[in-house]
Amino acid sequence: MELEKLSIEEAQQKVDEWIKTTGVRYFNELTNMAILTEEVGELARIMARKYGEQSAKAGEKLELADEMADVLWVLICLANQTGVNLTEAFHNNMEKKTNRDKNRHKDNPKLK
Repeated sequence: MELEKLSIEEAQQKVDEWIKTTGVRYFNELTNMAILTEEVGELARIMARKYGEQSAKAGEKLELADEMADVLWVLICLANQTGVNLTEAFHNNMEKKTNRDKNRHKDNPKLK
């Protein structure tokens, strides 16, 4: 099964449509921030077990992609609620990082 390619803008639109038709309404911003924190914690737990030194509990599922998708979903919800265009924000952030860090990592002896 081939997945359709999805732009960030399209993802924002799909989440908004789902919220308005299936999810009834957005949780408030503070609730979604708490949910985002929870989801990042679940992602951290999987990372610690899969790539870190912690072992998984018996029967524990380590579904990295699913947890990353949960983080992305709630982040998109927050962006939609607060009027943030994530495509524009991403481009601006890439430009900022490129200008600020163009030599920073190349000159870091810790990365050699």
